[in-house]
Amino acid sequence: MARMTQRRKIHRFHLDGSATEFPVRFKEDVLAAEEPLEIRLAGRSFAVTMRTPGDDFDLVAGFLVSEGVIRHQSDLVSLRFCAGRNGDVQTFNVVDAQLGPGAAIPDTMRHVYTSSSCGICGTESIDAVRKTLHFDPSGDGLRVPVDLLAGLPERLREAQAVFDKTGGVHAAGLFRMDGDDPELLCLREDVGRHNAVDKVVGWALREGLLPLRGTVLQVSGRASFELVQKAALAGIPVLAAVSAPSSLAADLAAETGVTLVGFSRGHSLNVYAGRERIGRPGRVAAEAASCAT
Repeated sequence: MARMTQRRKIHRFHLDGSATEFPVRFKEDVLAAEEPLEIRLAGRSFAVTMRTPGDDFDLVAGFLVSEGVIRHQSDLVSLRFCAGRNGDVQTFNVVDAQLGPGAAIPDTMRHVYTSSSCGICGTESIDAVRKTLHFDPSGDGLRVPVDLLAGLPERLREAQAVFDKTGGVHAAGLFRMDGDDPELLCLREDVGRHNAVDKVVGWALREGLLPLRGTVLQVSGRASFELVQKAALAGIPVLAAVSAPSSLAADLAAETGVTLVGFSRGHSLNVYAGRERIGRPGRVAAEAASCAT
């Protein structure tokens, strides 16, 4: 938690009319940390992403899945922190990945810059992103009772330790839906919603769990194109968000067989693609294989 948050002195103004002068209080506030992370492949710079430090190996692994570079645990030989450009200072902001023979090592090492607000910045075209799918979520037989699905945002919120301190991070939670009590397998937080998803996917890859059959990915923000893309790449059949999806996200979900849910607020939700996976309240949640390779 230490590097994930930082303290700052602030001036807090209260405009409650209780005094003729501005009532100003000096105090400390806790902010979500944001730092650059350089990703290298065998020593060569591949990408820079702005992220909240923490679970960086998961982030790198998930990012490489999203880029179509790796898809199995064996494609990633090792991850290590290395010094920055001056060669002698360890900032823990550079990670080098050694890839296995099954990895799709890029022919040309294009340098990608990803901000905390954009998960596919630097990608040359939407068509290029769509070509990287290796798993097929459309064949997943998962069925999710609507009441259990609607309860996932609250389960996610209860586990958000960094958000509790800062109010400034997104979260992604992976739930196994194989009974009447969904199991939270992994939760990650980050200033970038796409980073939070990459951290979850990277965790799953490193655990040897891809493709993630029979699972739901619940996110705290909106469902954009890149989040649907990341879910499809990981073989996740259901993506649910507390806010709105974009039109392109809905189109991609329908195209790839991902069930897309938006405005999931506990008492209601909207299904934009994959309605057939949403069952009546109280039904058995999973008719698909468990999460395994």
